[in-house]
Amino acid sequence: MSKERIPLSEPHLVGNVARYLDECIRTNFVSSVGPFVERFEREFAAFVGARHAVACASGTAAIHVALRLFDVGSDDEVWVPTLTFVASANPVLYERATPVLIDSERETWNADPRLVVDELTRRARSGTRLPKVIELVHILGQPAQIDEIAAACEAHGVILIEDAAEALGARYLAGRFAGRQVGTIGRVGCYSFNGNKVITCGGGGMLVTDDEKLARRAKHLTTQARLPGLAYRHDEVGYNYRLSNLSAALGVAQLEQLPAFLERKREHARRYDAAFGATPGLRLPPRLSWCDASHWLYSLSIDGDGQATTRDEILQRLIDSGIEARPIWSPLHTMPLFAGAPRLGSGAVAESLAAHALSLPSSVQLTEAQQARVVAAVLSPSSAP
Repeated sequence: MSKERIPLSEPHLVGNVARYLDECIRTNFVSSVGPFVERFEREFAAFVGARHAVACASGTAAIHVALRLFDVGSDDEVWVPTLTFVASANPVLYERATPVLIDSERETWNADPRLVVDELTRRARSGTRLPKVIELVHILGQPAQIDEIAAACEAHGVILIEDAAEALGARYLAGRFAGRQVGTIGRVGCYSFNGNKVITCGGGGMLVTDDEKLARRAKHLTTQARLPGLAYRHDEVGYNYRLSNLSAALGVAQLEQLPAFLERKREHARRYDAAFGATPGLRLPPRLSWCDASHWLYSLSIDGDGQATTRDEILQRLIDSGIEARPIWSPLHTMPLFAGAPRLGSGAVAESLAAHALSLPSSVQLTEAQQARVVAAVLSPSSAP
């Protein structure tokens, strides 16, 4: 069998990429000032269905700015799922706030809404202090169950923000937010354009909101909190979180391809589902009628029954075949920097998912032949004597 490398998730640079980058170079607009930044913000907001978008240097920067918009500080709690990439929670520590780590639910692999709603209700009844912010993350392209959490946040005056870094293009099909994309329901939504995401700027992120005042302050914070005018005067702590015109040009070109990219991702997912759906010991990623996932990284759960052995054995088979794959995120509560963080739930569901799940090659340009190699490596029996 061919050992040609199959990457996990690589960018697909097609369309107007070269043209737009050449325009930046010809006009000498290569830094954070230039027409593509504003264009990317405007067109991205229109695509996801938000009123305002602010380009940022990274998805992490977008989350950090989101917390700053609501003056999160050392006396505040921010509730974050424990099963997520560390960038979701690091900005909470930047502001010396207390992260409270929410266990997962098996239905979506995202934060368990019952844990959130029950704890908000309990605290409200007992007069215990409520969190300042709940940060709901949509991991691996799968929308979280948001209806109950959004309603509870509204009822108790808690700010809801969304980390949609891994789920651009995913949307709700039923419920209160039917027709809405992830990232557009909370007060603020955050996205990432890292090189392995559905679209990329080589890096970069975006913050979206329907609140014009929040958007203006976000832009202010990302540009060193500099006041208008010729003099270099600043009225608060700001950040060099700007996106360059070069990166924005790449983002505009990628955004033009996004509908086609999402359809390719969904085609890949359908083929993987068909290949793995009847295999004992393999559990497909969430398949739910009330949402349309974007399938950023197609991820299986390996139960260790039947033909499948353990997740790590399958992972090693893939690696040995020249196929890049990886475990999903380790729960935050298992990491030293979050060891003392309070929790909602035991963390057992998140730990089980982390121990059994792995992500398979999911690049937009993944070919059927490459996908067949991945499937064969996953399904091949363990080495026989």
